[in-house]
Order: sequence, then C-alpha cells, then structure tokens
Amino acid sequence: MNAQRKMVGFWLLGWLGLGLFTSKGFGDEAQGVRAQTVPSRRVVVFGDSITAGYGLERSEAFPAVLQRKIVQENLPFEIVGAGVSGDTTAGGLRRIAWVLGPGAAVCIIALGGNDGLRGIPPEETAANLGGIIRFIRSKCPLAVVILAGMRMPENYGTPYTQAFEALFPKVAAENGTALVPFLLEGVGGIPAMNQADLIHPTAEGQVHVAENVWKVLRPVLLSLKQEK
Repeated sequence: MNAQRKMVGFWLLGWLGLGLFTSKGFGDEAQGVRAQTVPSRRVVVFGDSITAGYGLERSEAFPAVLQRKIVQENLPFEIVGAGVSGDTTAGGLRRIAWVLGPGAAVCIIALGGNDGLRGIPPEETAANLGGIIRFIRSKCPLAVVILAGMRMPENYGTPYTQAFEALFPKVAAENGTALVPFLLEGVGGIPAMNQADLIHPTAEGQVHVAENVWKVLRPVLLSLKQEK
C-alpha cells in the first residue's frame, strides 16, 4: 500500500508545467457513432492535464470516453473538455468565466491536485473551489455541479494529506454538489494504468477515470433528460 501511495505521488508530480489546453466539444466526433437528432446540452469538464489527456490522442482522454458513453445511451448532451495542465484552483477561478461560455447543463470540476503538490493550504483550495461553484451558479442557476475529489501521497505528512482529502467532501456538502470521491481511483500509483513516465494515465487508465466519473454523471444526465 505504501509503495502504491508513493507511486501516486510520483504520478501527480507530472501535472506541473505541461501547458496543454483543450476547450472543445466532442459532439462532432460522435457523429460517426450516431447522428444527433436532438439539440445537445453542454457538459463542461473543467480540469488539468488529466482532463486534457496529456500524451494521448484527444479521442482517448476521459472527456471523449464520456462522450462515447453519452452517445451509446442516446442522451442529448455534449461533453466540452476544458483542461489546462498544471492548473490550480486559483487558476480555475480566474478562467471559469470564459470557459463556461454560453452556459452548461452540468459542470464537472476536476481541479485541486496541483494545489496539493504545491502545498497550498487546504482551506485556500476549498475557498477557491467554493468560488468556482458560486460563479457557475450565478451564471447558470440550473446547472448541476459535480466535484471530483483528489488525494495526496503519504510523504506529504498525515495532517496535510488528511486535511486535503477531507476538503472535497466538505466543499461538496457545503455547496450542495455531487461528488466523485476520488477521480483517480484504480489508476493513480498503478504502473499498468500509466504511461512510460509513470505519471500520466494510459488510454486504459483514462477509461477507468471516465468510469469513476460516469458513476456519478450518468444518473444526473438521466434525471436532466427526464426533466426536459
């Protein structure tokens, strides 16, 4: 278990300073699977290099995997990936206004890992995440917000790692959002799920990340479809 946690820490180090960005919908790519017969509603995935799919084809990143799941279930939603490698919650708070664009039905926040790597106080990360959520709600009052949790490896010290892990469910509870308990469950720290650098998920690893998100996202989309 300790070896896996150490591997998680090494994996997380690769998030800093990679500068990759994407903010584009996957609906057009899904046209090869089926034709859109109803207007799509936007699902914005707001994150860092995990969202951006560093080292992989765009079609292999977890937002693209989510789009394929949406198409397979004939749901009227389009995933918009908005990942910046190395981004922090402070950076996310600065860019959420233009990333959100004309609005969204769902916004998935997958930020915070880089805060932990930099040793940013958990209360600061929590305040930034709360600010992002409040901004989304001010612009898109009906949007469903999903927060993805993260963890730090043991070598960051027990007090910090426990406080960091606890901030995500706390922010979710205080702001009434859905929660993905751990975005990298079954991926972080597992060599077979990561690229040769042992830092970034392989295509298979991204599928696992998508599954972690889908467990929470799918019921939300089914509910929103019924409401419409």
